[in-house]
Amino acid sequence: MNTLAPRRQLRRGAWAFDVAVRVPRSLPETGLGRGWEATMIIGLTIMLLLFGLVTLHSASSVMAQQGNLPHYYYVARQGVGVLVGLGAMFVCARIPTEWWRRTAHYFLLAAVLLLVVVILPFTESIAPTINGARRWLRAGVTIQPSDVAKVAIVVWTAAVAVRKREHFKRLGRGLAPFLVAWSVVLVLILLEPDLSTAILVAALGVIIVFVAGARISHFVFLGLLAAPFIVPAATAGYRRSRWETLLLNPGGLVDESAYQSYQSLVAIGSGGVTGVGFGEGQQKFGFLPEAHNDFIFAMIGEEWGLVGTLAVIICYLALVVIGFRVARRARDLFGELLAVGITSLIGLQAFLHIGVALGVFPATGLSLPFISFGRSNLVAMMAAVGILLAVARETPEGRSGHVAPGGG
Repeated sequence: MNTLAPRRQLRRGAWAFDVAVRVPRSLPETGLGRGWEATMIIGLTIMLLLFGLVTLHSASSVMAQQGNLPHYYYVARQGVGVLVGLGAMFVCARIPTEWWRRTAHYFLLAAVLLLVVVILPFTESIAPTINGARRWLRAGVTIQPSDVAKVAIVVWTAAVAVRKREHFKRLGRGLAPFLVAWSVVLVLILLEPDLSTAILVAALGVIIVFVAGARISHFVFLGLLAAPFIVPAATAGYRRSRWETLLLNPGGLVDESAYQSYQSLVAIGSGGVTGVGFGEGQQKFGFLPEAHNDFIFAMIGEEWGLVGTLAVIICYLALVVIGFRVARRARDLFGELLAVGITSLIGLQAFLHIGVALGVFPATGLSLPFISFGRSNLVAMMAAVGILLAVARETPEGRSGHVAPGGG
């Protein structure tokens, strides 16, 4: 039985007609979203999740057995993360975007508190140093606060940008509140240290306020002011040798700082067009560290070849295109900025991870969304997808044009 949508008036000349538009019962009734965009987002996400579990098993089985663990150890743990992430996605898809706008400040405050806890000197018992950095909280479950901060900065920036959009022409009144909040989050992340995540968070904030109407000249000016601080941070310690190897001597002798990038290129190059075959990759036998996480795209290239890597890239590109379409059709400006920020989060993180694997960027430590091992990042990304679905769910019926500032 067809349901009847609210009546609309169609005006043609001097006549007016009341028309009852019949809308079939479909996706909006389930809470997953409105139209084909939400269906495609869910489908692409599940495809990447399943492919990630398959690839993760191949990349991590040898490492698990070397640690006297079952070959499926990491896949089983990731599987738990997938189930939790799916739950988070469906819950967030049902939460109205207005709720996120009202609670944006509290969300950001919670993320800041988690970032503070992880770097305090007396919290080593729950925030241990791993590989020279303190990025994880272990209190029953393992959480990476910077993953929470990525989503929180998107929600908060979108909410404040709606209120501040009239002041973007002036640097002081327009961007000052954003710069203060961003600086707090970025400093805390840099103290872990985690430069790559700090760069990603800053980029997300800039993209959102730029879409909201901020002037690009302001960002150029601020970039010039921040350069004396950014350049030393980006070239300190081991990062300097990574940049030197990448820019000045990419084909020369491989030192410790560039070893992972070199082995990543070896893996991708050996895969050729169709790959060496699933489970037949050699880099997982200790040649490529973090093959199950930071360099899992290299494992895809080795075992699935050019065909596999292009398929993964196409999936991410499709997510980005559909995400921006959801933003264009959003109910109001907040929904538009929220969709832009979340889509940029997924797209930028995938882009940076793939760029590292291809030797375009020095090693950053960013996971490949939905595929790399890491339940904290996985759940955060799935929750972000849920928020994107919530924006799609609230799309006005028949909406196809661009949202005017102030929307709704």
